[in-house]
Amino acid sequence: MKDDSVYLRHIQECIRRIQEDVAGGREEFFSSHTVQDAVLRNLHTMSESTQRLSDSLKAKHPEVEWRRIAAFRNVLVHDYLGIDLERVWDIVQQDAPALGRTVAAMLQETQ
Repeated sequence: MKDDSVYLRHIQECIRRIQEDVAGGREEFFSSHTVQDAVLRNLHTMSESTQRLSDSLKAKHPEVEWRRIAAFRNVLVHDYLGIDLERVWDIVQQDAPALGRTVAAMLQETQ
């Protein structure tokens, strides 16, 4: 089992990459399959890393909807034809930055 900080840093890196990928804005996101694929891949990887965090660390942060993140990961992996890009855009614009702030605080706690 790896240290939680390894996964927290990995989550941060995925969020950074997502932000970089969508820097061109909404129109570019919706018109580029390449950008969509990059974002979806990083969301998948990020959500996978959240599942590998220790239960004790996640319990300290009930404000994060860990189960919803896991459920979203399952959609990305198993129901990929049902992905709602509007919802993905909302996640990228609202949820990912909020998670990034929480993860930064969590990293401070683990040091």
